[in-house]
Amino acid sequence: MEDLSNYEKLKEDANNYYNSIGKVRSPVFNEDVGFNAEGFNHIVYKTARTERERPSQILRFKLLRLARKLVEVSTTYQEYEETLKEFTVKRHKKKVNKSQPVKYWGIIAIIDGRKIKVILRKIGENGKLHFWSIVPAWTTNKYRDIKFYTTMKGNPEED
Repeated sequence: MEDLSNYEKLKEDANNYYNSIGKVRSPVFNEDVGFNAEGFNHIVYKTARTERERPSQILRFKLLRLARKLVEVSTTYQEYEETLKEFTVKRHKKKVNKSQPVKYWGIIAIIDGRKIKVILRKIGENGKLHFWSIVPAWTTNKYRDIKFYTTMKGNPEED
């Protein structure tokens, strides 16, 4: 069992490192990938009000350097999924729900001896590509090529 007593320090160090990244160039997309607050928040929380288990968070904190490296060196992505999701946006000083396409890409590799998957996300047609999550030790789906438009296993919104 992992020692959770230094959780706050690990979280603070990970957050400082994450914020120092800003953005990195992705060869596979030939554009910058932002490491914004949403991505770090997603490492800590599974959904808006559900915190991930502490050992899972700590593992993800420790894998952040590999996630950055993978985004910087990968020339292919292995998974893709597109879905519609509702977002609350402000329109004329009122909050309204708006559906937008959300695209997810999974970049999978063994890097520095660790098997990881980094999920990148883009909201809307003109949205910016950003880091969404890092998934350690996932299972591979043998039949992932059955559906061309959905090749991800699991739920990219929560993973």
